[in-house]
Amino acid sequence: MKERPKRRRKKDNPYILNYNDNSKIYTVSFKDVKGNIQIVEINKEIYDCLDKFELNDLSEMNEFDRHIEHSYTYENKINDRAFIKTESVEDIVENKIISDKLKKAIDELSVIQRKRIKMYYFEGLSQKEIAEVEGVSLRAVQYTLNEAISELRKILKNYKN
Repeated sequence: MKERPKRRRKKDNPYILNYNDNSKIYTVSFKDVKGNIQIVEINKEIYDCLDKFELNDLSEMNEFDRHIEHSYTYENKINDRAFIKTESVEDIVENKIISDKLKKAIDELSVIQRKRIKMYYFEGLSQKEIAEVEGVSLRAVQYTLNEAISELRKILKNYKN
């Protein structure tokens, strides 16, 4: 018998097609109601039709699998591909808590540290611009910012506990 390529079949397709190359006989086998395997000889036209139906079924199954795969990829990766990423509720709540803690920590700094932190991080001024606005040296601004950051670390560390 000539080996046909192995194909997946739909679960509701009970037929197995065979072709004996030596005797040139086409057959179809299936289980009857009692579970016995029945082998029926068929002509080439019927064999070709059944083969075509089997290929169509395979094509539908492959198309369905690709659709499921794309849907799965789409659902899992849509946020990664988005231009504007959506945040989960958990992320929003966590960011709000962190933001509140940071605001409280900044409020605990000295007036000059608070003012310079806000200008540098929230208003986007450079250290040089802050020095010019306040009429102080660049080194004084750098020192104040470093001390403020160090102080914020200590304060926020206490908030964690």
